[in-house]
Amino acid sequence: MNYDLIVIGGGPAGYVGAIRAGQLGKKVLCIDKERAGGTCLNWGCIPTKALLKSAELYETFKHAEEYGLSVKEVGFDFQKVIQRSRAVSDKMAKGIEFLFKGKKVDYVVGEARIEKENKIQVKSSDGKVTHYTATHILIATGAKARHLPSFPVDGEKVMTSREALVVKTVPKSIAIIGAGAIGVEFAYFFNAFGSKVTLLEMMPQILPVEDEESAEFVKKDFIKKGIDVLTNTKVTAVKIGQEIELTLEGADQKSVTVERVLVAVGLQANLEGLMGEGLTLNLDERGYLKTNDRYETNVKGIYGAGDIIGPPWLAHVASHEAIEAVEGMFVAGKKPHKITLFPGCTYCQPQVASIGLTEKKAKEQKIAYKIGKFGYRASGKAVAAGHPEGFVKLIVGEKHGEVLGAHIVGADATEMIAELGLAMHLEATTDELRSMIHAHPTLSEMIGEAALATQGQAIHS
Repeated sequence: MNYDLIVIGGGPAGYVGAIRAGQLGKKVLCIDKERAGGTCLNWGCIPTKALLKSAELYETFKHAEEYGLSVKEVGFDFQKVIQRSRAVSDKMAKGIEFLFKGKKVDYVVGEARIEKENKIQVKSSDGKVTHYTATHILIATGAKARHLPSFPVDGEKVMTSREALVVKTVPKSIAIIGAGAIGVEFAYFFNAFGSKVTLLEMMPQILPVEDEESAEFVKKDFIKKGIDVLTNTKVTAVKIGQEIELTLEGADQKSVTVERVLVAVGLQANLEGLMGEGLTLNLDERGYLKTNDRYETNVKGIYGAGDIIGPPWLAHVASHEAIEAVEGMFVAGKKPHKITLFPGCTYCQPQVASIGLTEKKAKEQKIAYKIGKFGYRASGKAVAAGHPEGFVKLIVGEKHGEVLGAHIVGADATEMIAELGLAMHLEATTDELRSMIHAHPTLSEMIGEAALATQGQAIHS
C-alpha cells in the first residue's frame, strides 16, 4: 500500500505530524512500536504529572490545619497512586487513537524498518510482516533513557524513569543519579511519600539548563524537605548486594548506601532496528539523526523531528518540529524553520519554568541587561493559597527593555510562563508588560510587578 506520508513513531512529534498531514488531505500512516502517544504520553510527561499531583495533594493534606481544616489521619495507598497514573496514560492514548480515526490517519502497531526506495517493513507482535511505501517518511522514534555501563538496569534495584513509573513499593532509600528535570521530579515524588532521597549531579548545580538563581532556590527547598542534594559529585564505583553502595568523588561524604538507584542521566537516540540493509542515515557526533533546515535527512524523502534529532528533549518542541516538517513537505511556499525559542518546565514543587536567556548566558554573550525580580511573598494570591515561596525574574535589554529571558520558581510557574513566551515571541518590552492590566488577585500580577522592578518602580516590594 502506498502513502503520501508514513510516520514512524506515535509520540508528540509522530502523532501530531500525522494528524497535520491528515488535515492537509494527505494519505497518512502512523506506525508505533508500542502505543500511540509515545514515551511522553505512556512513559513520561503525562504519567509523571499524575504521580506528582498525588504527591502534591498528599503534602497539602498533611498541612490541612494551616487552612483551617481538620484531617484525622493522612495516609496513602501507593499502588493506587501508580494505578491512577497508568489509567490517565491509558485514557490519553485512547484519545490519540480516536483522533487518528477522526483525521483519517491509518494506525499500525509494530516494529518498523526502512528499506531502500522509501519502502517500510512492519513486523507485528505475532510475527506477521507487512510492507508499505511512501513518498515521504517522517522518523519520530524519539529517544530512550541512557544507561550507564556501571549500572546494569534490572528494573528492581536499578531503574530508569520507565521502571520508576510502575514501582510497586516506596523504596526506603533511593539515590537518583542526574538532577535534570526527570531526576528532580522523581526526587520530589519519592521524598513526598517517605523515601530517603539522595540526589546526585556531576554539574555545579541541579537543573543545569536553568538560571543559577532558580536552581539554587530549588536546591535549598529540597534540603529543607530532607533531600540530600550533592552537586559536583561523580559516582566512581558501585557495589550491588542486598543494598547498593555508591562510592562518590567530589562530595564531602565519600559514599552512600541505598535500597534502590534511579539513573536519570539523559537520553539517547532511539534508532535501533530502524535502518534496513543498504540504508545509511547521517548522524551527528552525539548519535542523533542529522537533518537540514527542512528537517530532511541525507536521504531524499526521509525526514526527522522530535527527540530523534537531538535536545531539547521536550514534547512541545517535538510537536512544533513535526508540524514544521510536514508543512514544509506539503504546503506550497512553506519554508520550515528550526525552533530556537521555547519554554522549559520542571513540575516538582516549587515548580520551575523558563524561556530565553539565563543570566549566565547574557553575561557570556556580553549583553547589557537589567534584572526585574518580584517575590511570591508579596503576592496576595500566593499567600492566600498558602504558596508564598518563589519569585519571577526577568532579564531585559538595558537599552530598549526587550525581554531576553524569563525565570519563574513557585506555584503554577509552568502555567505563568506562557504569557512571557508570547511576550518574547512578539518582541514585547517591559513597557508593554507593565501597561497590560493583570487581573487581581492572580499570580500573573507578579509578571507586571517584575517588569516594573526593572525600572525600580515595583509597587508591592
